[in-house]
Amino acid sequence: MAVAGAFDLVSACLRSGSTLAAAASAVAATAPEPLASALRRGAHLLALGADPVVAWESVASDPEGEALARMARRSARSGSSMADAITELAAERRVAAEDSAVAAAERAGVLIGGPLGLCFLPAFVCLGIVPVVIGLARTVLSGGLL
Repeated sequence: MAVAGAFDLVSACLRSGSTLAAAASAVAATAPEPLASALRRGAHLLALGADPVVAWESVASDPEGEALARMARRSARSGSSMADAITELAAERRVAAEDSAVAAAERAGVLIGGPLGLCFLPAFVCLGIVPVVIGLARTVLSGGLL
């Protein structure tokens, strides 16, 4: 979720007229660590005058920064605006985080079922099945049914 917030901050900086290098440098201070180092690396390379395609290729090694680097390289080649694309990327990251949280909650529900079953199954057998079997056995053995 913090990655999506960092992408929103980059998008807001770009919408305010900042360059991608300045936006990446500003957001790197508050971004989560794998993304922060990737943003710092890209911003530093751009500040040193590196070609944007080359600068953002080094960021593509980070899994969180890979989509951002792909967008930055495409924007550098075509001159298109990145603000809307980064906003969409943030929305995708939020959906992915929500899906991950739902999956973890569902897994927890399944994992809780095992110990509960192990605790309640013996009680069900002792209090529900054993008295019925004893009652039936008493009736059958005393000659009531046969």
